[in-house]
Amino acid sequence: MPQQQIGLIGLAVMGENLVLNLERNGFP
Repeated sequence: MPQQQIGLIGLAVMGENLVLNLERNGFP
């Protein structure tokens, strides 16, 4: 798997976790 693809998957996972945290904690 190319390095770029790994980075993109990592970004997607981080983004998903951010959205989940925002939904759980509520927006500021």
